[in-house]
Amino acid sequence: MRQLSAVDAQFLNFETDADVANIGGLAILERPLPLDHALTRLKDRVAVVPQLRRRLVPVPLGLDHPYWAEDEEPDLGRHVHEVTLPPPGDDVQLGELVAELHGRRLDRDRPLWEMYVIDGLAGGRGAVYTKLHHAAVDGVTGAAVLTALMDPVPGVPPPGPREPDLPPDGWTMLLRGGLHLAAAPAHLARFVAGAMPHLDQIPVLSQLPGAGRVSRLLRGNRLPELPRAVAPRTPLSGPVSERRGYAFAELPLPEVKRVKNAFGVTVNDVVLTLAAATLRRWLLAHDGLPDEPLVAGVPFALSAQAGDGNQVTIMTIPLATHLAGPVDRLRDVSAGMRALKERFGPAPASWLRELSGALPAALNGLADRAAFALAGQAFPPVNVVVSNVPGPQFPLYVSGIRLLAHHPVSVVTGVSGALNITVFSYDGRLDVGFTACSDMVPDVWDLPGHLRESLDELTSAAS
Repeated sequence: MRQLSAVDAQFLNFETDADVANIGGLAILERPLPLDHALTRLKDRVAVVPQLRRRLVPVPLGLDHPYWAEDEEPDLGRHVHEVTLPPPGDDVQLGELVAELHGRRLDRDRPLWEMYVIDGLAGGRGAVYTKLHHAAVDGVTGAAVLTALMDPVPGVPPPGPREPDLPPDGWTMLLRGGLHLAAAPAHLARFVAGAMPHLDQIPVLSQLPGAGRVSRLLRGNRLPELPRAVAPRTPLSGPVSERRGYAFAELPLPEVKRVKNAFGVTVNDVVLTLAAATLRRWLLAHDGLPDEPLVAGVPFALSAQAGDGNQVTIMTIPLATHLAGPVDRLRDVSAGMRALKERFGPAPASWLRELSGALPAALNGLADRAAFALAGQAFPPVNVVVSNVPGPQFPLYVSGIRLLAHHPVSVVTGVSGALNITVFSYDGRLDVGFTACSDMVPDVWDLPGHLRESLDELTSAAS
């Protein structure tokens, strides 16, 4: 009996035709994957990957968050499709196809995933694009699902079979929903009391007059200050359209590590700085660079377990896009990340989960949509989301075909900004995915070039 958490349900509640909550990945293969091989692999693996079997079961009257039910054998013919790119089958065409597929909402009457086996790529390569709903997985869990679909890895046992989860009957759902509704006021009161010393870490609330002063007063001097993060207006701000754009790039991980070692920072610091430099270049080209630094939303894992649903929170950090010098920018970003780590230590802030859980489920749908519309138009908390997901540092295979790269595809909304930059480390590289609203970022394929120039700039400074 597995129920969606309040955070998971939010990804269902805010979804519209424009704000689509799909996440996924574009796997580039050494050669095309035959459709029958893909279906055979999925038939073998679907029993041990519960996210591929689960479908939503709503609670009567919308009184509580939905439950998951598990289909024993989902109809793979309705989830797996084959697409052939027309000549010349280049990367831009592949990106356009992925963008079009990614912008389509998933059917909520079936398990929330789709897979597209793609051939016709230049160079004799193949590709597989997979998308899942964000209500079912986060970035870390999605990476675990990807690994589970690959060929067996020596020394790494595949996930074991699990007993299917069955939802409760309708009367039990109503009873549990009523109990949750009755407990909501006490839960909300506990959240408010616990959140007051940490107002400066909660997007939107941290921008309210006096929030920082109240936070400092209540927590005393036990915890360090956070860098102030107020998102300026840029060409990336505002409601997004239904149209998506997608581009991808690869960076050599050893080169990134040389920068890391030269300046005594972390790989994640370098990734954030590269994102900042890429954004600065793009904004300068569009005459839209603000005097204030852009603010990034950076996901943090809440649990070491790659469990079910979303086990992350999101924190904000200034990206130092106002600084022209690459080394100054790197040091500023690194200092901001150190402050976050010192503030939260081994337990990242869980304000998103706690705030979501404090609201009555029956009101969450309306509240989520209203809050999204208001925040996106009046005071968006971030300009961009930048995520760095660790992956395996050895080659993976699908039906004996080597995986050359795996580029993430993520979510853009009016609240999080018209661009999402997600990085997946794999086999000595950083595989980068740029997901955008194509009406606001029509030149998404300029971003890989800006990214490469930004790394060249840092490696030059490092040497």
